[in-house]
Amino acid sequence: MTRKREDHPTRYHLITLGCPKNQVDSEGMEMLLQQAAMTSTETPEEADVLIVNTCGFLGAAKEESIGVLQELAQGKRSGQLLIAAGCMAQRDGEQVLAQVPGVDGLLGTRRWMEIVELVRTLRGGQGKRQFQRYSLLGDPEEPFQAPVPRPQVVSGSAYLKISDGCNAPCAFCTIPSFKGKLRSRPLEAVVDEAVALVDAGAKELVIVAQDTTDYGRDWGQPDSLPRLLNAICQRTDDRLRWVRLMYAYPGHVSDALIQVMAEQPKIVPYLDMPLQHGDPRTLRRMRRPSNLDMVHDHIRKLRAAMPDITLRTTFIVGYPGETEAEFQGLLDFVQAIQFDKVGAFPFSPEPGTPAAALPDQVPEEVKAERYARLMEIQQPISLARNQAQVGRVLDVLVEGEGAIQGSGEPLLLGRSYRDAPEVDGLVLIPGFAGIPVGEMIQVHVTGAMEYDLVGEPLLERTFSSRTLELK
Repeated sequence: MTRKREDHPTRYHLITLGCPKNQVDSEGMEMLLQQAAMTSTETPEEADVLIVNTCGFLGAAKEESIGVLQELAQGKRSGQLLIAAGCMAQRDGEQVLAQVPGVDGLLGTRRWMEIVELVRTLRGGQGKRQFQRYSLLGDPEEPFQAPVPRPQVVSGSAYLKISDGCNAPCAFCTIPSFKGKLRSRPLEAVVDEAVALVDAGAKELVIVAQDTTDYGRDWGQPDSLPRLLNAICQRTDDRLRWVRLMYAYPGHVSDALIQVMAEQPKIVPYLDMPLQHGDPRTLRRMRRPSNLDMVHDHIRKLRAAMPDITLRTTFIVGYPGETEAEFQGLLDFVQAIQFDKVGAFPFSPEPGTPAAALPDQVPEEVKAERYARLMEIQQPISLARNQAQVGRVLDVLVEGEGAIQGSGEPLLLGRSYRDAPEVDGLVLIPGFAGIPVGEMIQVHVTGAMEYDLVGEPLLERTFSSRTLELK
């Protein structure tokens, strides 16, 4: 070992790509590294070890992961190590090593809790050939025994992952191939982590998994999510203001789940339910639930129980075999439901999935045109749903500050219960600044756009250059 390595603790720089579930794993790795007396650096140049938690879900995400790894590998100095972790390392480890020879180690999605062991072994001089075994998935029949390391400080909002893997047979998705089957975390471990996150400063917990509504099915206890949500709400104190539910699966939104969402004041009236399409013919080819009457029934029950509920979904356009009539079925479905938030993606054929081998692949220009038409239909719906908020007073979680383009006037940025982090809009508060990230304030909504709301804070306040100071 060189003298340089003895002079300071191991320093790491961690980059996270992809979805919130990856973010949770990265936060776990960070805490394990810090518990092992390793320190984080602001820039890659300062680090001894570079770690990229990759995404391998879609082609564009894989390209981004390879691009980031290649950029880091090209800038590596002598003795600096590069680890590819996460989904792409798990799914395409050989491709990662072939395209980025500078990668020194691979760490799979089920082995991230071994990050310290991998770093120490690599720092001890072992070669990358030995570490291909760290990309193994592990036994999918083993119970999920992930530790509960999390950041010491949380700025207002935190993701809480309740399971890993997926049992859904979606024809377009690669996740089961490298994540394995559903493995739910023990209920008490999830609740303990929720309490720890609130102690660390979380006012919002965002529940995530590949399919949150399948929680407990691997124990033979389907529909365990309502019990988990009740336990989180009961075990946490009033510092926790919001519990938000993402990635619900059609058909798994039970009456018991709707009831606990309506009755527990900490659970915000918001549901993300990715439906993927609105025409039963396309849904059958996707191997997704195709009973649209069931979806309409879910929506009716949710809106009856929670009249202020915000509904978010995502759709894939240009799926193989999607005819103009099927796409029109999707547009009609969107008009009928009137979702508050819609995300859309052109179909991306992923190698190894049944969808990639389907006939009648849709040309790229048709995908782009249909994507544009879908968003053109949705934007006035989103605008109308936002305009209905004008005049209301909403609790807003402060996320940061900006400036109004042109004037340079300060702009406070936050989210209401209607906005999930990273994927939805913001509440914009022009002319104000100075409220710490993570504070929750009341805002009178005065304006609306397709994606964002505009408002004024309702606080006891003093003004100094139009800066708010919390009383």
